[in-house]
Amino acid sequence: MTAESAARTVRTLAVPPRMHVGGGAIRRVGEVVKSLDASRPVVVTDAFLATTGVAQSVVDDLSAQGIDAVIFSGTVPDPTSGSLDLGLEMIRDHRADIVIGLGGGSPIDTAKALAVLAVIGGSMRDLKAPVSYAGEALPIVAIPTTAGTGSEATQFTVISDDETGEKMLCGGPSYLPVAAVVDYELTLTMPARLTADTGIDALTHAVEAYVSKKANGFTDALALGAIGAIGKHLRTAYFDGANVEARAAMMQAATYAGIAFSNASVALVHAMSRPIGAHFHVAHGMANAMLFTEVTRYSLGAADDRYAACARALGVADAAASDAAAAESLVRELQALKLELEVPTPQRFGVTAEAWEAAIPEMAQQAIASGSHLNNPRVPTAADIETLYRAIYN
Repeated sequence: MTAESAARTVRTLAVPPRMHVGGGAIRRVGEVVKSLDASRPVVVTDAFLATTGVAQSVVDDLSAQGIDAVIFSGTVPDPTSGSLDLGLEMIRDHRADIVIGLGGGSPIDTAKALAVLAVIGGSMRDLKAPVSYAGEALPIVAIPTTAGTGSEATQFTVISDDETGEKMLCGGPSYLPVAAVVDYELTLTMPARLTADTGIDALTHAVEAYVSKKANGFTDALALGAIGAIGKHLRTAYFDGANVEARAAMMQAATYAGIAFSNASVALVHAMSRPIGAHFHVAHGMANAMLFTEVTRYSLGAADDRYAACARALGVADAAASDAAAAESLVRELQALKLELEVPTPQRFGVTAEAWEAAIPEMAQQAIASGSHLNNPRVPTAADIETLYRAIYN
């Protein structure tokens, strides 16, 4: 495609219609819900945020606006189809007209799934990729408390199938929040491990959106902006979690990256990370971090100009370096981040060599079935994916 034809291509871009961004934004949730003509929200969160009082503060803000809200705190890490049942029951009992997702990727993904199933019934299995759902759903407000998943700005949710163990990617316009409330102050107490995993997750989103075969000028600008901010601030946020500038920059970068990959898609890292999470209960961001270096190294030679641009935005290569040299610099920096932020290998995480090897064929097939690998600059075979899984074990 020529530059002229690319510029003339009409693209449909999905972005939350309302976004409230900045310190203290969470205190505007009541105004947001009222502006949407809703009055009976269910706040979908996890047990931790329920016990710390964060979820209750949201309910109190809603109550001050005359809004009748209840809390569902039964979300689980890497939500499963079965974990949705109690949430659906609460939504129906409360006669909810809106769903608020409060937390990291798991509560927001849960909120998205509940918003759809509460209206249409059925199973998430019927909605997994390549299905793109654009039907009826309750409106969703997303309030992220981590700087990484970008779920507050995406038209995707990931739910594991209880029967098969498959991590199902479900997408479509109906999962896109109608409003996102992005408040970096909610991340100031994030522990270092979560900061690292979610930060590398955001970087993965941005790089994969930029090198994806579905990338466009709109997503390119957001992806590069996110990469630049993460390059400047991730280490500071990890080593000095109280640094307000770093936390604010990482929160904004995560949202930028979320919008970018929601509209350009992810690629091979995500195709391979979902099965790791499903089989071994590795958090999504950590699974991405385990894979990022090796998958990028594997992909070089197919789109070095794109990887070079990522390296320059990250601040590890200058304009004088050749694209090939800059792309190699990106791989070295990803490895350095992996070591400095103490990302474990599957072996160090506690997976035995026997269990890992036994799971590889099925994980490779699940990665292929997701379709995300097709967006990668170098499209792998199942055998290639199996080799990459073996390469990251130790």
